[in-house]
Amino acid sequence: MTQKPSEGEEGYFVRMEFERRRQAEIEKHKRDTQKEKERLKSLHFMKCPKCGMELIEIDYRGVQVDKCSGCEGVWLDAGELEAVAGLEKSVLDGLFSVFKR
Repeated sequence: MTQKPSEGEEGYFVRMEFERRRQAEIEKHKRDTQKEKERLKSLHFMKCPKCGMELIEIDYRGVQVDKCSGCEGVWLDAGELEAVAGLEKSVLDGLFSVFKR
């Protein structure tokens, strides 16, 4: 004769199974999210956000500036605006002259 689990035991095992499945879904989501981030980065890395053409990285006095080969837009990465803002006016004028046609 098999013994039927009590209501408390059954609830415990249901909660444990739910938690196990929930953790598995969380891990799956993390893996999928990372894969998606990598896929998007490979599609968009060093591409102009405006026109999609290749960005060319230029080192100007220690500041890495990205310039579009198509629309000639200038793009700065995190922290680069602060670095440019810290340059002297004469240095900034020189920087801007590099990007003029």
